[in-house]
Amino acid sequence: MNEENIPVDFSDPINAKILAVSEDQLQGFQQDPIGAIVQESGVEVQIVIERIRAMLRAGAIRRVRQTLLATNLAKGALVAWKVPIEKMDSAFNYLYEEDPFSGHVVTRTTDTVSKGSNYKLWTTLKVPQGYSIEKHGQWLLQKIGGDHFRLMPAKRLFALGVGHVRRRGMPPGSRSDQPAEATKVAIVDLTEQEWHVMTAVKREFEPEEIVENIWEARAIEAGISLDEFFRIAKDLDKRRVVGRFSTFLEHVKLHSSGKRVTKFNALFHWAVPEGREIEAGGEVGRHDIMTHAYWREGGPDFHNVNIMGVAHGTDKELVLEHKAAIDKHLENVGIPVSYTNVFWGGRSEIKPSEISPIAYREWCKKVDIDPKSMQE
Repeated sequence: MNEENIPVDFSDPINAKILAVSEDQLQGFQQDPIGAIVQESGVEVQIVIERIRAMLRAGAIRRVRQTLLATNLAKGALVAWKVPIEKMDSAFNYLYEEDPFSGHVVTRTTDTVSKGSNYKLWTTLKVPQGYSIEKHGQWLLQKIGGDHFRLMPAKRLFALGVGHVRRRGMPPGSRSDQPAEATKVAIVDLTEQEWHVMTAVKREFEPEEIVENIWEARAIEAGISLDEFFRIAKDLDKRRVVGRFSTFLEHVKLHSSGKRVTKFNALFHWAVPEGREIEAGGEVGRHDIMTHAYWREGGPDFHNVNIMGVAHGTDKELVLEHKAAIDKHLENVGIPVSYTNVFWGGRSEIKPSEISPIAYREWCKKVDIDPKSMQE
């Protein structure tokens, strides 16, 4: 089929079958990701390849890549920035366009004014091993003209899986039979060769690279045999530094069809008693609507919240119904919540954060910083 005639809308029945698998169901290192999509979706291999290529070229899919569990490779945190309103646009643009270590950049607001509402710019931030995330944050704060920032590293991870197509129409309260597993964040050291393989593994795929033997060219790039490439990648997977193979949808901006995959991006906050964070996180993370759920310490500026999570939807009231169902479940299982809030996403841009120490030294040189001054 001529690619101009290939449907690229996420709601096309064949595309929906592919995306329901390829968004967040291919966990760990995938030696044959295209084959796995074929097997799970029931769509023929050549159709899977042509549809993913077409959606990627059209921008319906914004990137295709094997993700990393970067929290186990570099120190990371969710960051709330307090920035004067007149500097918001320039600060947003700088963090998205100029800082390779800032990932998801989003503006957030609350429906009612509360403590923490004046932190309207939020990012993720990762700094490679050996360097200080606090120093990097201080440098960025001065660069963007901000007043203050709050680093909130993850102490435990309970849910991480986008799956916007899979979640469409999901009823409030839908959850797994068991609480979500609490994954501990632990930094893993890599050898130079492992970093070379990791760099090849994590780079985004261009449309023409979407082929059956998807890793063959990457092994050549890493300068090793395909068998050795697979051996190292699988070992890294066992060490819990590889995430999932994913086709990331452009989920907020309008698609060419005039539709959005999702419209509302909600960051939920809960403050639960000290000592019950893992229990509460497991109960929040078991809810199917949650794309992310973490134990993070918000501190006094955010009423000492310690459980955070993200949910998406096309209808604001339905997102709030999902939140209410989680609140009710926490109450039913006997976990008290002293404070809760919803921070709604506005302008949003997403890019993978750079995590290579080599790239950090190159960045320091570019911005005229002595790399040693940024070390821990």
